[in-house]
Amino acid sequence: MITKRIIPCLDVKDGRVVKGTNFTGLADVSSPVELARYYSENGADELVFYDITASVEDRKIFTGILTETMRQVFIPVTVGGGINTVADFDRVLKCGADKVSVNSGAINRPELVEEAAKLYGSQCVVLSADVKRCGNVYRVFAKGGRVDTGLEAIEWIRRCVGSGAGEVVVNSIDTDGVKKGFDISLLKAVCDAVSVPVIASGGAGKASDFIDLFREVPSVDAGLAASVFHFGEVNIRELKKLMSDAGIPARL
Repeated sequence: MITKRIIPCLDVKDGRVVKGTNFTGLADVSSPVELARYYSENGADELVFYDITASVEDRKIFTGILTETMRQVFIPVTVGGGINTVADFDRVLKCGADKVSVNSGAINRPELVEEAAKLYGSQCVVLSADVKRCGNVYRVFAKGGRVDTGLEAIEWIRRCVGSGAGEVVVNSIDTDGVKKGFDISLLKAVCDAVSVPVIASGGAGKASDFIDLFREVPSVDAGLAASVFHFGEVNIRELKKLMSDAGIPARL
């Protein structure tokens, strides 16, 4: 069985890591440089670095703090925020990123996924989908979860994977920061729809939430979280030991 990955997420605003609930109420946490170094040295399999206001502020990602952060990290890093063109992909990759995450940029111009996959390979293109349940359907939201696009989420994800996205991060707005567990029904629907790696994001509150995730959605590839790691509520090395003890493959 493929090893399940544990991925801390650095949501960066104005050069600082922040965290909120349901994508709102952002509070300052720490320096992305310091946190990245800590996670790289303490058991994280990968890192995700999101410049969370780049899209809504209609600007490019801050490459200075990104480059400084990348110098501290010796594990794969996915970077997103304000990615609207293949030139943005190129700029972020030159800062040291291993993969590039696209969200609003793909919504605005869906052909971006295919263009980037052809230039850099599907393994480099990560679709990040901010998803919220609206009645009986899942909808994709843009601009940091602020704008309902009207797109049905499962079909949108399937379409982007068909265009070349090699990995999908599913961000559940409903469970984000609530710490009541991952959005299992949403994740099952996504994993059933695509064959590329799926990363679960939003809802982790304790170590057992990760155990439940991998048991209930065996096809999910990774669990991503922010505040439970940032504030020491879950220790990554201890979590991986618990996973291994539970029969879930983890890189110890």
